[in-house]
Amino acid sequence: MQQIFLLEDDAALGRGISMALCGAEQAVVLADSIAQARQTLAKTQFDLLILDINLPDGSGLDLLRALRSQGNATPIILLTANDLEMDEVTGLEAGADDYITKPFSLAVLRARVQAQLRRRSVQPSTQIEIGPFLFDFDRMIFRRDGLPVELSKTEQKLLRVLVDNRGHAVPRITLVDRVWTDGAEFVEENALSVTVKRLRAKLEKDPAKPEYLKTVYGIGYTWAANP
Repeated sequence: MQQIFLLEDDAALGRGISMALCGAEQAVVLADSIAQARQTLAKTQFDLLILDINLPDGSGLDLLRALRSQGNATPIILLTANDLEMDEVTGLEAGADDYITKPFSLAVLRARVQAQLRRRSVQPSTQIEIGPFLFDFDRMIFRRDGLPVELSKTEQKLLRVLVDNRGHAVPRITLVDRVWTDGAEFVEENALSVTVKRLRAKLEKDPAKPEYLKTVYGIGYTWAANP
C-alpha cells in the first residue's frame, strides 16, 4: 500500500483529491495546516507528498525547503493558485518534483501522481549498510543503529567520497576538490577539518576516538573498512 500525504486547507478540494487518489494500492492522509503536517510527517514516512503552497498558518514552500534541508528526498508535488512562471521556478529550485496550478483536472493530477510513484518504484536501491550504519545517498537517508542522522550537503559529499573509498586513505587535496566542487581554490584551509569534526560528532560514539572516520597522518582521511 503506497502512502500519499496531502496538505490542503480547502476541505472540499482535499476530499475530492483524496477520493480521486485512494484505491486498492494507495491511501491518502490529509492535513489542513502546516502544524498538522509537521506532526504527521515527523512520525510517518510517505511515498509521495502533495503540498498546497498557501496555508492559513504558513507556506507549503517553506515546509518543502525544511524537508529538503533535513534530507527528506520523498517526491513532492506542489499545488498553488499562483500561475506566475517565477512561482513555478521557485518551487522547482526549492526541491519540488512537480508543480500543478489551480484549477486543475483531477485526471491530470492522478497522472502526475502515478508518474512520480512509478519513478520512485523503479529507482534502484542505493543503500549502503556498514556496521551500525545505513547510508542512502540518493534519497539522503542516513541512520545509525536505526536512528536518523541529519547531515548537511557538505557532510554528505565528504561521507560519500570516504565510504566509496573505504579502506583507502584519501588525500586532503582530493577531498577538498571532490567536496567543494564549486570552487575549491576559495575554500578556507581548515574547512575540511571542521567538516570532519562535525561528521564524527554525528556518526561516532566517541568522536575523540573515532572507529570509522580515521585520520591518516600526513595524508588525509579514511573510512575504516573493518573497524
